[in-house]
Amino acid sequence: MAGRMVVGSAALADLVRPASAPDPAGGHRVLPVTPELTGLLPHRGLRRGSTVAVTVGQPRRSGGTSLVLALLAEASRAGSWCAVVGVPTFGAGAAAEVGIALDRLALVPHPGPEWPTVVAALIDGVDVVVTAVPHTVSAPVADRLAARARQRGCVLVPYGRWTGADVTLQVVRGVWEGLGPGRGRLRRREVTVSARGRGAAARPKEITMWLPGDGLTRVVPRAAPAVPAASAGPRPGGFTVVGSG
Repeated sequence: MAGRMVVGSAALADLVRPASAPDPAGGHRVLPVTPELTGLLPHRGLRRGSTVAVTVGQPRRSGGTSLVLALLAEASRAGSWCAVVGVPTFGAGAAAEVGIALDRLALVPHPGPEWPTVVAALIDGVDVVVTAVPHTVSAPVADRLAARARQRGCVLVPYGRWTGADVTLQVVRGVWEGLGPGRGRLRRREVTVSARGRGAAARPKEITMWLPGDGLTRVVPRAAPAVPAASAGPRPGGFTVVGSG
């Protein structure tokens, strides 16, 4: 599938308008997620208007991007539009492998100083917006974006430290499979994902699952300890939108 690149706010508006059109998932208040993740979310899916943060552990390459892919896959298959902002390492190829529809995926790798405007515009017309959290984001800006997501029925997925999320997910442990004695190929990763939040998600939970998934999930019955998280932010640069279609 050929990619399409557009630059600037006008092009972003053109991309958001078709995303705002009715789609098969548009009438559902809860967007589906892969079965392995349903036990971590209070509504067993991505509730429209909610904020579901994915924090980045140490080291930075700790499975957070794979977790974001797993969050988006089922909603995309059901017809939802998704956008990813400020994550230049997010690959369309990897997204397609897990079932994300590239013709309903917008990528904004380098939003630059227009980050709040870009995220707000996508919230207005896209079902799920994933965004790396800049180090410089202020609490009032974050609160306004979360409130906008509630009003528009968008699921906001901050990728990085975010105060006040309805649910916060983090990969706290991971073990790769596929390497033999001195040789082999990394094929999948067994990870433990923790969830904490407020309201119905106030009680911490953990599950152990495969990324990419194979339907095998083990729920850890004990409460999960609080885990410090590091921030993730976009690199400075121009405002570029990459769409597929």
